[in-house]
Amino acid sequence: MKFKLFTIAFFVVFTVFISCTDNDDKNSDYGRLSVNLTDAPFPHDLVAEANVTIFKLEARYKGDMDINSEVGDNSDSSMETEEKSSFMVLMEDEMEVNLLDLTNGVTKNLVDLEVPVGTYDLIRVYVKGVNVVLTDGSTFDLKVPSGEQSGIKIFIKPGLVVNGGLSADLLLDFDVSKSFVAKGGGSNFENITGFNFKPVIKACNMSTAGTLSGMVTTLQEEVAVGLEGAQVAVFAADTLNTTTFTDADGKYMVMGLMAGEYDVEVELSTYLKETVTGIDIVAGNKTSQDFILVAGE
Repeated sequence: MKFKLFTIAFFVVFTVFISCTDNDDKNSDYGRLSVNLTDAPFPHDLVAEANVTIFKLEARYKGDMDINSEVGDNSDSSMETEEKSSFMVLMEDEMEVNLLDLTNGVTKNLVDLEVPVGTYDLIRVYVKGVNVVLTDGSTFDLKVPSGEQSGIKIFIKPGLVVNGGLSADLLLDFDVSKSFVAKGGGSNFENITGFNFKPVIKACNMSTAGTLSGMVTTLQEEVAVGLEGAQVAVFAADTLNTTTFTDADGKYMVMGLMAGEYDVEVELSTYLKETVTGIDIVAGNKTSQDFILVAGE
């Protein structure tokens, strides 16, 4: 996810976690739903903040039970009327988030409530108050094309299954690098005339996905030193799946990868590219893979 001027990830992930309840409740008609938000690192030195206000969250219910029944013990949750009978309102509180704070495994909880058991295959996120703040203090307010009126639609594949008294996890990855597109081009403050907001959010069912994390370092006098800003590109069957960047300590984390084998390439200017193939990602687990870069000639 490289930004031609501004490439990002709102790995919105968005993130949805459904935590376990007592085993005695396994036959319950409700399961616990917790929604979290995350974002992949954004490698742009000119940007200090990428802000968004989330004020409503809905989920589409595809189960068999009567969706017009009450949602758990949360009195603020409600069902849509006849026209939108399959959608359930999960949250209607304003929540301001700087997406650049949500990197390398840091998440923001949006919802924690009980919902009817069944399958949920679509999330709608309603946003407003979107703006970008540059490191020189310049602020750009962005127009929201549809997220405020009809919500940003995020399909969940495979669908998220909520079982009675058990847990299911969903990660909403808000790809900030693709969602905030700079106008004007160039890498200087004077060349930036604004930003277009084109939200890109990926939903990952964490019960069928895993996490890849590690360090990118180089050896200086035989001592490993972390490298900031290295691009970590993850490929599945020769197709780019996602990209992230190391933090100030050289750490990286990619959440929401479907179980399977991946090839990973790591690049940083003045260093030789390093590639590791056949990295196995296991559902519900974290895989660790470090990289040591060698300075180029």
